[in-house]
Amino acid sequence: MNLTEMRARVRRDLHDEDAGNYRWTDDELNRHTERAVREFSLALPREMKATLATVAGSRALSVATLTGMITVEAVEYPAAKYPPRYVRFSLWGDTLTMLVDGAPAGGENVYVYYGALHTLDASASTIPPALEDAVATGAAAYAALEWSSFATNRVNAGAGEVWRDYLVWGQERLAAFSQALARHGRRAALRARQLYRPYEEPVGQSTDWGP
Repeated sequence: MNLTEMRARVRRDLHDEDAGNYRWTDDELNRHTERAVREFSLALPREMKATLATVAGSRALSVATLTGMITVEAVEYPAAKYPPRYVRFSLWGDTLTMLVDGAPAGGENVYVYYGALHTLDASASTIPPALEDAVATGAAAYAALEWSSFATNRVNAGAGEVWRDYLVWGQERLAAFSQALARHGRRAALRARQLYRPYEEPVGQSTDWGP
């Protein structure tokens, strides 16, 4: 799948395949597709791993080089141990601070596991094939809603209520897109493992914190 193929899929959903009389330009559909990809990425980020190096005497690491980063899932330090050792951390702006007792020595590797924006361009895509239809649905929904808003109170070649038809169809497609994101998003995924100890211990029903 690439951007051209995705755009063709969106046009099929919109019934806009007459090349001599497109309702949406390629640039317009590219923009709506980009929005759908971004929304998809926020729900189901691309799983990435980066190796960063410590600075002597500092617990802070710059994550400015992690292009498209959405969230940091876990930090492994020291790196490449078995079993893996995950540490607590805090994140503020582009600075990740490891919450460890001793300040690291310089040049030590740290593995950062993070979620990033997906890419969809002229050559390739990082969107899982099984979920490409969901992204196409979102892009078509945004396109239909944008056209409906533009066409309101304007004379068009179709029936007087064409804009309303696009509005209803777009809302239905957007609802389907939102449901797909909720169903497949990382918040809905069940994790069989815990990468690192939470900063605060979870509170159970039997926990007694005293008076």
